[in-house]
Amino acid sequence: MSDETCCPVVELRQYTLVRGGREVLISLFERHFIENQEATGMTVIGQFRDLNNPDRFVWLRGYADMTSRARQLEEFYGGPIWKQHREAANATMTDSDNVLLLRPARSDSGFRLENLKRPSLGSKESSNALIVATIYYLNRTAQDNFIQLFEHKLVPKLTKAGGSIVGMFVTENHPNTFPALPVREGENVFVSFARFANRQAYDEFAGSNPACEFEASADIKGKPETVLLAATARSLVR
Repeated sequence: MSDETCCPVVELRQYTLVRGGREVLISLFERHFIENQEATGMTVIGQFRDLNNPDRFVWLRGYADMTSRARQLEEFYGGPIWKQHREAANATMTDSDNVLLLRPARSDSGFRLENLKRPSLGSKESSNALIVATIYYLNRTAQDNFIQLFEHKLVPKLTKAGGSIVGMFVTENHPNTFPALPVREGENVFVSFARFANRQAYDEFAGSNPACEFEASADIKGKPETVLLAATARSLVR
């Protein structure tokens, strides 16, 4: 795993929760699950509230490779901390299977974590920044063409508007090495993660409709999915 970018394998996990369950899950997660997952060697990259859905919790988990992923997940989910708190955690969820398995689109397009420090438990540190995850569903042969189109057409406009790209990923097609946790199979996606200083900055950018030129692209199937994310107190990416 590079000292500069994380990680060669990333899970984008979107959980649908029972009404009122999100704060319960975030409390459990940040108190009990972060350090115990990372003790196995995996990286808890970030955890977020979906600003458009109060019953959605989104988080990112990274691994050095698919073999390590299997071993580390077995260690965590077979360990005492998960067994102690799993009933309380699972009681908050109605769906935890919306999971995309990803890899960096370029060798240097993973998350850069080298200068980030996770806030300690009980920290009141907050951030006004907005993380925007955009999922583009691509035709099977379109991946390379779309990456170039995205980099040359949309990224300059996003940067000019004050945003920055913090990660670009595509589907990891390796078979799921931990079948006890399902992932979405048969997908071909490109996922970008962008940071804006605040919601207003993003709304101004989105209002100019910079993605309209993609709508007629033969590379894309259907409408892109945009998820507006606010980092929780102990999220590494924020």
